[in-house]
Amino acid sequence: MQIAIVGLAQAGKTTTFNALTKGHAQTGGYGGLTVHVGTVKVPDPRLDGLAAILHPKKIVHADVTYLDLPAPQPSAEGHPVTEDLPAEVVGRLREADAFLHVARAFEDPSVPHPAGSIDALRDIERLDLEFVLADLAVSERRLERLAKEAQHGTAVEREEAERERVVLARVHAALVEGRPIRDLRLSAAEARAFRGYRFLTEKPVLVLLNIGERDIPRASELVASVQTRYGHESTIVDALSARIEMEIGELPSEEGAVFLADLGLERPGLDRVIELSYRLLGRISFLTGNPEEARAWPIAEGSTALDAAATIHSDLARGFIRAEVVRYEDLEATGSIAAARHAGKLRSEGKEYVLRDGDVVTVLFKV
Repeated sequence: MQIAIVGLAQAGKTTTFNALTKGHAQTGGYGGLTVHVGTVKVPDPRLDGLAAILHPKKIVHADVTYLDLPAPQPSAEGHPVTEDLPAEVVGRLREADAFLHVARAFEDPSVPHPAGSIDALRDIERLDLEFVLADLAVSERRLERLAKEAQHGTAVEREEAERERVVLARVHAALVEGRPIRDLRLSAAEARAFRGYRFLTEKPVLVLLNIGERDIPRASELVASVQTRYGHESTIVDALSARIEMEIGELPSEEGAVFLADLGLERPGLDRVIELSYRLLGRISFLTGNPEEARAWPIAEGSTALDAAATIHSDLARGFIRAEVVRYEDLEATGSIAAARHAGKLRSEGKEYVLRDGDVVTVLFKV
């Protein structure tokens, strides 16, 4: 799971990256071309609780990888700035599963905003336009090729090209209107028609308002203000102060807790951002545990017990017999797998069982 951190210059992208990953990438590069990569654990108190019950030798959290990519400068006369970025950067943008869009919402006279004023929604829409232009260029080139292909090839090939053309024409029309592809609610079959193009505006987006310390108490108000005016599909809006979160992350845990309390916060905002990133990708976690290891496994929402078995190991899916499942809350209340079984909280489920977030699963299989 890879999430690309994007945003205009001086929005605080690299500061956000450092806060999330406990990294030390140089900030203030003003659009330099360095790509930073870091992987973070998804906070999950249930996994910690499972470990407290089972006392395993190892604990393995689900994780999310963040990429801090160069900030594009606004284009002139409708020219997509992605065409001016190095191929590696554009490739990383297209390969990412989602975007974390950092928008500047803090005042800092020592770092003037390039546009001369602070307007988070304006900046969000400006970068959105850059991505729309990039997708528009790709869709136009492909439509031109499809028009030529429609005159050649076998009947089956022409039929496939026509199916793609119909979907792509719908996508192109939306892009011309300035609408991101994710607003179209394409079916799985429609999305498959052009999956190889990895359109930028098709990806889900977590918009993160980078606020100053004085605005922390009114963060929810600022989020609501943007959310009501930015009503796109597959989008979550949140806020945090990247600089403050980075400073907290550099402190010993006890001092960090005091700092949080002084700010009126119960836990780091970064934990919430990581959890939202996970949710944005449509992931839930199921848990497994034994004396060797307690682990949280990321899996797509709606997955089955057979999918869970395959996620753990292909051999488990091939020899699947059944899954023993207990809700984490029931395991925590009873104190052990044996007690959960005795209390009737441990269920035997078949391969079609749809997993729920927080299920503790044991797969029984034949070799």
